Amino acid sequence: MTVTDAATSPTATRGRPAASEALFRADPQIADLLAAEAERRAESIQLLAGENLTSPAVLAALTGPLIDKYAEGYPGRRHHTGCALADAAELLAIDRARALFAAPHANVQPRSVTSAMLAAYAALLRPGDGVLAMSLEHGGHLSCGSRANFSGRWFEFTGYGVREQDGLVDLDQVRDLARRHRPKAIVAGSISHPRHPDWAAFREIADEVDAYLVAAVAQTTGLVAAGAAPSPVPFADVTVAATHKLLRGPRGGLLLCTAELAERIDRAVFPFSQGGAAMNEVAGKAVALAQAATAEYRAYALRTVSGARALAEGLAEAGLRPLTGGTDTHLVTADVSPLGVSGAEAERRCAAAGLLLGKCALPYDPAPPAEASGIRLGTGTVTSQGMGPAELAEIAGLVGRLLAGDAAAPVAQRVRELAAAYADGV
Repeated sequence: MTVTDAATSPTATRGRPAASEALFRADPQIADLLAAEAERRAESIQLLAGENLTSPAVLAALTGPLIDKYAEGYPGRRHHTGCALADAAELLAIDRARALFAAPHANVQPRSVTSAMLAAYAALLRPGDGVLAMSLEHGGHLSCGSRANFSGRWFEFTGYGVREQDGLVDLDQVRDLARRHRPKAIVAGSISHPRHPDWAAFREIADEVDAYLVAAVAQTTGLVAAGAAPSPVPFADVTVAATHKLLRGPRGGLLLCTAELAERIDRAVFPFSQGGAAMNEVAGKAVALAQAATAEYRAYALRTVSGARALAEGLAEAGLRPLTGGTDTHLVTADVSPLGVSGAEAERRCAAAGLLLGKCALPYDPAPPAEASGIRLGTGTVTSQGMGPAELAEIAGLVGRLLAGDAAAPVAQRVRELAAAYADGV
């Protein structure tokens, strides 16, 4: 099907509309692309850990009139007039974030998690300071010391990792490295580790070496909000969170911190690292934070975990090796090498059948990063669509069949059937 055909395809209107009539008239090329994207989504199963589906209410806030308001600064201290309603929206978002996470202070302006990490570092560190964080090879984010990122160019990072025998964070190594290097900050959290950090242990280590503790919980923000994961807020000096992913809000970042660091964090966001806030995104964050405080959202978060556990068990039955033997979260990271394929090949085979997941380098991985030996999956989107443990167990079997060399066509047909059955579940 061509992109133009997709614009008038019935599947293009399944679920939420891909584009308004005004957009079709003004820019049919972009409208066609959005329609094709809606069709692609309707015919595939999204297992990428960092994606989710925003609610209609969040989408309405994102396209509302605050999209046009320039509100540089903070409530009551803007550099432009006409900001009273923008102030009210931001104060709502701040109050909701503080209440949801029981945090003394919140900053809702960061445009991404990486920009929130930049602000956290800017508030706590100076160029050349030492930082202890999970190594990229074991699940750390690019903002935890990659030389391609500002973090690895401005600060001196030391990486800790997981134990080879069980895949769990080696807290003895963290303590030894902290004592040896005396970092100015310690970052706890990962983008692919499926177990909860021991926040109290990290706090104890940070206190021993007089370091700040930064909690990086972009992947699990929603679980923390729902009480489905231990909160780092009582232990961390700064918590860096995501408002998309499991929280199902606009793509963006969120900073929570102690009262003592509030002014430093705010100044590190504006004026140091950002200009005017995107007020439509701030409004969308406020909506998502309110939704995350409901019993319905808590039930959703718990279902993402039960679904992930069923997925991990199903992958193990299919011959893959889930890291740490399972998961505490919505994340599953699994070694595909027992089936004789690389992570990159697993990603390609699954994508061809409409199963979207990501290759993932593993701790102690002998394969080069471009190929990797693992895959990373998440249950946020499929749970938003209404799938549960039974469907996730079946999906695990479909992944196993593809990686074992079964024909793709029958799997792709079943994927389309499952996708169609749950396309209207958002």
